[in-house]
Amino acid sequence: MNARTAGPVLVVGTGLLGASVGLGLRYEGVDVLLADASPAALDLAVDYGAGRRPRHGDDPALVVVAVPPDQIADTVAKALAHHPRALVTDVGSVKQRPLEGLRALGADLSRYLGSHPLAGRERGGPISARADLFFGRPWVITPHELTTPDQIRVLEDLILDLEGTPVRLTPEEHDESVAVISHVPQLVASLMAARLADAPAAAVGIAGQGVRDLTRIASSSPELWVQILGANAGAVVPVLDALAADLDGLRDALREQDRPGARRTVAEVLAAGNTGVARLPGKHGQDWRFASLIVLIDDRPGQLAALLTEIGEIGINLEDLRLEHSPRAPIGIVEVVVVPEVRDRLERELTERGWRIAG
Repeated sequence: MNARTAGPVLVVGTGLLGASVGLGLRYEGVDVLLADASPAALDLAVDYGAGRRPRHGDDPALVVVAVPPDQIADTVAKALAHHPRALVTDVGSVKQRPLEGLRALGADLSRYLGSHPLAGRERGGPISARADLFFGRPWVITPHELTTPDQIRVLEDLILDLEGTPVRLTPEEHDESVAVISHVPQLVASLMAARLADAPAAAVGIAGQGVRDLTRIASSSPELWVQILGANAGAVVPVLDALAADLDGLRDALREQDRPGARRTVAEVLAAGNTGVARLPGKHGQDWRFASLIVLIDDRPGQLAALLTEIGEIGINLEDLRLEHSPRAPIGIVEVVVVPEVRDRLERELTERGWRIAG
């Protein structure tokens, strides 16, 4: 292994993010030290191979703080005091509040540089950690007035070793950005999922992939999200205000559909959604770099595996795959995502092999 990151690296907090940092760095051969206020969580992370317990004489070059939002400022301040040669970063999802807290504590900001990987899972804890959690994911670095180019390079090396993508934003830009792309979507998912709590059993029974996609993140920890949303309320509230205004207009238009302009209001909301999703990068937006093909498969064991095997035999690489199936339906729907130049060939060859293509 040829890691860019010089160890040892101390990871404080062995939840999902901290343990995943440890696993990823250990895979690259970096010496990782682990610390956690919970002995049980620390024992589990060590057993999983995310790192080792510190020994006398260990002198970390980098400290990664991965604790809940309300503990970040105090934990970073302690790390700065206990490790006077180390650069200290945190991976919290809000950046202005910890920086303000450190200033209030009189901490040495010349060795602190905040960061935030845009990666996670619905489940937390070291048992959910993955060495590849950050693969291809943006990881924001938030320099402040005392940050040096060398410190930025240290964090960029860490991110590249973990196969993430470094991005630089100010703390203010970061918090405004995550309000739109993470924090408000969490609330929207939770609000929609809450409607399912009292929905008729028949409705829940026919739920398809659309509602599953929309509500996937609603299973996230309420305790954690109360902290995150409270710390970033200043950026979240304006987005909620705009969303509430749009909902009011849409509700009024649907309530009075014969009113002049009502249908246009509904159409404009839907069109704006098309425009927004088209801006999302990568595979899950409507990016021109990808095309999809809908394949209908029988509801019996082995069909999905057979489809994937035959796509492999054809020699076409899948960029993404989405599966939808409702209870008691005789077929499943598989959306296969590929680069546009191979879509027609894939459709032709799958048809020749007896697969049913929708549309």
